[in-house]
Amino acid sequence: MKTIAVIGTRGFPGIQGGVESHSYHLYTHMPDARVRLYRRRAYLTGQSAQTFPNIEYIDLPSTRVKGFEAVWHTFLSVLHIMMHRPDVVHIHNIGPGMFAPLLRLAGLPVVLTYHSPNYEHAKWSTPARWLLRQCERLSLRYSNRVIFVNKYQMEKCGALYKSVFIPNGIDPVTRSESTTFLDKHGVNQGQYLLAVGRLTPEKGLEYLVEAANRLPQVKQVVIAGASDHDSAYREQLEQLDTGRKVVFTGFTSGEDLRQLYSHARCFVLPSVNEGFPMVLLEAMAYGLPIVCSDIPGTRQVDLPEDDYFAVRDVNSLCSAITRQLDSPDEPQHYTLKEYDWDTIAMQVHQQYELANA
Repeated sequence: MKTIAVIGTRGFPGIQGGVESHSYHLYTHMPDARVRLYRRRAYLTGQSAQTFPNIEYIDLPSTRVKGFEAVWHTFLSVLHIMMHRPDVVHIHNIGPGMFAPLLRLAGLPVVLTYHSPNYEHAKWSTPARWLLRQCERLSLRYSNRVIFVNKYQMEKCGALYKSVFIPNGIDPVTRSESTTFLDKHGVNQGQYLLAVGRLTPEKGLEYLVEAANRLPQVKQVVIAGASDHDSAYREQLEQLDTGRKVVFTGFTSGEDLRQLYSHARCFVLPSVNEGFPMVLLEAMAYGLPIVCSDIPGTRQVDLPEDDYFAVRDVNSLCSAITRQLDSPDEPQHYTLKEYDWDTIAMQVHQQYELANA
């Protein structure tokens, strides 16, 4: 049984984020590996105490300072890793991948999962974007194996002999009959548009709020997510919400999120940048009608052409929402067989074997 050290994620469970959700599902579906998960202490919640038979938590100091937290925590994690030498180090995303050369120098095999090109995110300054591009270069060069969750990004980075496409996944879901969470927030069953994700500019939520202002048939918009570092983006969204249609529920998970998915009229993903959004798979699993921006990350799945709208185009978004609301309110059926977490975990484990070869 191999020991896998995992860095580059804030940790799980009970911690917001796509990489965090990906890691939770991946490693809990990998019982044949000992997983040593390095978590950022500043982000732990009450839910983070949940344990799993094959997973050991290493909780190290961290900050919530944008641009510094990942570097500092990954550096501490790498020091611990070099003293406790696992069989493989699995790095999530290109920022923490800057430490791949140091790990290789220490004789440790490295597997990198490339989730998204972070340097395209609006929150980063020009120097930070330059640094992230250098991290990308180091990550791709020095990792033994590279996993891409996005085929487009893999092609963009070049057909590397050591690269492989392995998508995100989804577990089977069942709809919730309860509406206690909706009632708590004054949300009307079956009458709201749902968006799920961190409150960061790359999620494009301002376009959804502006579309809701223009469309009288949109009664409510529920945004389930919280800010990472500061509340400026949420304050911007609140100021845009002149029709007072938006309900912010904060970071939402478990049964509460299940209720939101179960009773939504339509799911909207207005992102301007994504790797492979797990929330899109979740909405598909619940059979929701979908409206999403036309970007490479959302083209990873097979959706009807009318589900897409031109990115950053409020008029196009209004048209797509109107089409969905004018259609019969009935469950949609999507093919999700290729997104099975057991299969994905097996494929990732094969990359560990190849990295050690």
